[in-house]
Amino acid sequence: MRRARAFLAALALGLLAATAGQAHEVRPAYLEIHQDAPERFVVTWKQPIMGDVAIRLEPRLSNDWLNRPPAEDFISPAYRIRTWRIAKANPQALAGQTLRVDGLERTITDVLVSVRLVDGRAFDTILKADAPTVRLSLARRAGLAVAAYFRLGVEHILTGVDHLMFVLGLLLLVGIGWRLVKAITAFTVAHSLTLAASAVGLARVPSAVVEALVALSIVFVASELMNARRGQGGITARWPWLIAFAFGLLHGFAFAGALAEVGLPRDAVPAALFLFNVGVEAGQLLFVAGAILTILALRPLRLRLSVRLDRLGQALAPYAIGSFAAFWFIERAAAAFA
Repeated sequence: MRRARAFLAALALGLLAATAGQAHEVRPAYLEIHQDAPERFVVTWKQPIMGDVAIRLEPRLSNDWLNRPPAEDFISPAYRIRTWRIAKANPQALAGQTLRVDGLERTITDVLVSVRLVDGRAFDTILKADAPTVRLSLARRAGLAVAAYFRLGVEHILTGVDHLMFVLGLLLLVGIGWRLVKAITAFTVAHSLTLAASAVGLARVPSAVVEALVALSIVFVASELMNARRGQGGITARWPWLIAFAFGLLHGFAFAGALAEVGLPRDAVPAALFLFNVGVEAGQLLFVAGAILTILALRPLRLRLSVRLDRLGQALAPYAIGSFAAFWFIERAAAAFA
C-alpha cells in the first residue's frame, strides 16, 4: 500500500507539472449552420475567450460564405459570437463543401460542428488540432453523431486537470479496494444527476461559480490528504463516498456547462449531454484503471523506494495539488465576480 501511495503521489506531481495552469482552458468552440428556409441559411460561430484574450481561430467554408463580414459580432462573458445570414442561397450549396478552422492546428481546442437542413438532413462532427478540416456530408437524417459527443466527453475528462486531480486525491486517500469503488460510484451517480438536471432545465448554476467551487473541492481534498498524513483522519478518509457524492454534484454542473454554454441544437441537448456523460465516465474509468494497472505491473518488479523518498513524495503531493487548486480558485473566483 505504501508503494501504491508513493506511485500515486508521483503521478499527481507529474500530471500537475506536465499540464500546470491549463485546467479547463480547453473549452470547445462551436459552429452551427442552420437552414431556416429553402434559400436561407444562418451560420453561427462561438469561440471561447478569457477576458480580452482569445485564440486566433477563423472558420472557412469552401463556398466563400464566411469571407464576407458577419451580420453580428459581439462579446459575451465567455464567448465571441459571430453570425452570418446567407440569403438567396442554392439549397444544395453546402453539399460536398469543405469546412476548415484556420489556427486550430496550433491549439488544444476542439470545435463542435452542427449542420441542420429544413428537409431533416443533418451533420455533426468534431474538428481537432490534428484534423482541422472536414467535408460536409449531408446524407443522413437529423440525429446525433454518437461517436462525436462520446469522444468529446472522454477527451474533456482526460484533459481536465482539475477533475483528474480530484479523482487522484480520492485515490491517494482511500487506496485500492472497495472503498475506492464506492467513492468512484458515488462520484459518477452525483455528476450524472446534475448533468440530467441541467439537460432538462431543472437546475442552473453560473459556470464561473461552478468552476470556482470545483477548484475549492480540490483544495478540500488536498487538506484532507495533509490530515491523513498526520494521522488525523478527516471526514473524507472516514466516508469518502459521501464527499465524492457531494462534490460530484458540482463537477456534474461543470461537465454540463462544457456543452451547455457552447449552444447545442435545441432538440439535441438532452441526448448530447447523456452521451457526453457516458464519455466522461469512460474517460474517468480509463484514468483510474491506468493508475491501478501501473501499480500492479510494478509490484512484481519489487520496485524499492527509500523511506525518505516515499515520505517526500507523500508530503509534496498534497501541497502541489492544494497550491494549484488554490490558484485556480482565486483565478476563477475573480472571473466570477468580474
